Amino acid sequence: MDKGNIKEINEIITIGRVLTDPSDLFSYSFDASFGTYIPEVVVQAKDVHEIAELVKFANRALIPITPRGQATSLSGGPLPVNGGIVLDMSTMNELIEIDTEDLTAVVSPGVLTSKIHQAAEKVGLMYPPDPSSSHVSTIGGNLAENSGGPRGLKYGVTKDYVIGLEVITPQGEIIHTGGRTVKNVTGYDLTKLIVGSEGTLGIITKAILRLIPKPPASETVMAIFDSLMDAGAAISKILTSGILPAKLELMDQASMEAVENYEPSGLPIDAEAMILIELDGHPAAVKDEAQKVSHLCLEVGARKVKIPQTETEKADVWKARKLVSPAIVRIKPTKISEDATVPRSKIPEMCRRLQEIKRKYNIHLVVFGHAGDGNLHPNIIADKSDKEEMKRVEQAVTEIFQSAIELGGTLSGEHGIGTMKSPFMEMELGEAGLDMMKKIKHAWDPNNILNPGKIFPQPGQKLVLSE
Repeated sequence: MDKGNIKEINEIITIGRVLTDPSDLFSYSFDASFGTYIPEVVVQAKDVHEIAELVKFANRALIPITPRGQATSLSGGPLPVNGGIVLDMSTMNELIEIDTEDLTAVVSPGVLTSKIHQAAEKVGLMYPPDPSSSHVSTIGGNLAENSGGPRGLKYGVTKDYVIGLEVITPQGEIIHTGGRTVKNVTGYDLTKLIVGSEGTLGIITKAILRLIPKPPASETVMAIFDSLMDAGAAISKILTSGILPAKLELMDQASMEAVENYEPSGLPIDAEAMILIELDGHPAAVKDEAQKVSHLCLEVGARKVKIPQTETEKADVWKARKLVSPAIVRIKPTKISEDATVPRSKIPEMCRRLQEIKRKYNIHLVVFGHAGDGNLHPNIIADKSDKEEMKRVEQAVTEIFQSAIELGGTLSGEHGIGTMKSPFMEMELGEAGLDMMKKIKHAWDPNNILNPGKIFPQPGQKLVLSE
């Protein structure tokens, strides 16, 4: 980018900062996935009108713009693969308005998702989407990736709670989609189109979120299994019993071993699997459901079932699940976190295939995740300096995606496509389906300036982790 372009950007951005120092540029060159791409300039903007002017300039000059939040993405969403401008939206973090009558929250994109949870809960409400990174991820990033979380089973994902957006188009126009009403069927649903589009169609500068009353009570059930297949069968049985848990999480033996070595808490490391179930609602109802879930697990073959009796005991049980990610990276330094998702009825078969892939490629595969909605998290632990091992990991990841698609599933339940999964898009969508998405992108962004290089594969592109 020449000095004239940098000068014009500095003239546009008066409320914020323009960064060109090499150390600053490097800080914006990576996320939580793979790959390092150095931008040519970083803009920390705070004013929507200045951002709009910046986008107009970039569209005229054909300069790529990559929106970015806190860069917790596991799929490469905020990587500036074509250089250009990184637009840091995390600095737009001042707006959180809770409306207790309309049950809505109006937020700016840089607000941490956990702060929305806290603000809603102070007035007895709840914002259900709960990605595990909510304490560090921004709502703008969650909107771009259509993030999920453990509560997705009962309450859905981010898009189910977004009713309105303020968006800057690739041409620099400020538009508003949806509004404050829960029901809105006026024309095309642009709100849902933009949520999950990974910053390729527009830059979100404000969101109106739907809130719900917080359930008054919850119960937790922990079930231990000597067979991962039995745990999968128990999940299916619970979901077809008429009970809908708020959370239904799975930990396999490898994940329990990792947590126990990281922070000992008495997990049954000789068992093949553990499932954690949270039920919420009326106090009497959840107590009854907890008993029913316990009996269902025992019928399927659970070795042990426990219902924690105090809030401290409940917190301790869920703490083990939250420790999986930090625990497994103590084993080896490189973590490949996937989120291939299958229909609920196929959970036992997917568990079986994952064990086969683990043996076939001789990899350290840990399985945990939101099993209640089929959103498993097969995590592979490796050392990226070991090129031979990483080649096996690439083959294993490819086979994980193939297995999910063969079972009627999808490449991603909540992490998005970004750069990591784009080589596999045609496998799921077919050539015609992928082409239709490309047409939408071209209609919105004919100059391809917004987050180019994401979602759509380049000719011959393959998954590469070993370079």
